[in-house]
Amino acid sequence: MTTVHREALDLTDPAFWRRPPAQRLEAFRLLRGLDRPAVCGDGTYALLRHRDVVAASRTPEVFVSGPGVTTPKPAGWVRFVFGDSMVNLDDPRHARLRGIVSRAFTPRVLARISEDVRRTASGIADDVATARSGDFVAAAAARMPFEVICRMMGIPAPYRRELLAQIERAGAGTEVRRRLRVPGRSLRALARMHRVVGRVARQRRREPADDLISALVTAEVDGSGLTRRELGSFFSLLLVAGVETTRNAIAHGLHLLTVNPEQRELLAGDFDRYATGFVDEVVRHSSPIIQFRRTVASDHELHGYPLRAGDEVMLCYAAANRDETVFADPDAFDITRRPNPHVGFGGGGPHFCLGTALARQEMTVLFRELLTRLPGLRSAGEPELVASSFDNRVGRLRFRC
Repeated sequence: MTTVHREALDLTDPAFWRRPPAQRLEAFRLLRGLDRPAVCGDGTYALLRHRDVVAASRTPEVFVSGPGVTTPKPAGWVRFVFGDSMVNLDDPRHARLRGIVSRAFTPRVLARISEDVRRTASGIADDVATARSGDFVAAAAARMPFEVICRMMGIPAPYRRELLAQIERAGAGTEVRRRLRVPGRSLRALARMHRVVGRVARQRRREPADDLISALVTAEVDGSGLTRRELGSFFSLLLVAGVETTRNAIAHGLHLLTVNPEQRELLAGDFDRYATGFVDEVVRHSSPIIQFRRTVASDHELHGYPLRAGDEVMLCYAAANRDETVFADPDAFDITRRPNPHVGFGGGGPHFCLGTALARQEMTVLFRELLTRLPGLRSAGEPELVASSFDNRVGRLRFRC
């Protein structure tokens, strides 16, 4: 068993996130065994037990997002210039914005784009089959959600290469170095994405089309539409969060099937039966988003432990998804796991991931194509992970057919 020393248990220390995944998982296990939330070096309370993450997620009036959910928190000038992302909002502002943008993910919309999703997956499978080997992230995992979302939004083809480059820069900005995150690169990428989306939005106001940007630039709820900054913030969130999280889940999914051949055989043998369980287990096991922060708005007792107004808490989804009191043999990859109440899409409450159904659709359709047409497809070696306290990012994953 891997040995983790006590000094390696501070989840706010950048050095912690540079440790091998096995050591981080053991640290989570040790900290879950405490009778109280773990206290990090900067005073942040780390919520690592499943029940604590769920309880905090479903008590948004106490565990608020407004001060900022990322590490470090966005500076005031950043929020003034770029606007507040939905993840950094509380009700009623969050409910208003979510009410407008949720129309992008209705069952009717997802049904309408299903054929486009299938064509995208088929084209990716064609290219992977032709290449026979290479980087699976670039060849498939990153392409699938990016192409689907660009088509949903109505981003013209000439803008897509620029957007993809900015998404990669924004994702790379979560890498831990001297501080937990390096925001400068991400902010520059965010500014460039805002400019691209702004150009398209102005075109759609003049000449609407059958796409998401057209729908949202004219959308109103209770007489209120999206402001320019709200529109830019939402599409930046959709591009970065919607692409990055699914990208990483797809990459982890191929590797998990490769190192668990019995699970791959099970899925390939009856895809329709096991596809839902496969997607859920990939998301649980890999936890594409590692953690978000909340601020305690008023004195509160969390499962017997007192928290004070102003305290900072870390909702560690990666740790909650390995909680042995909820998941039997939590480190095993098991697509038949029932039930599977993972928190990979959030722990419930108003910030539950809006794009859950779209991510499920993309993963299901792509892996159906890959497993059906390329039975020899495997990862070739371990994923090259980016050391991050925010997302379980795969920088590169070699594949072979």
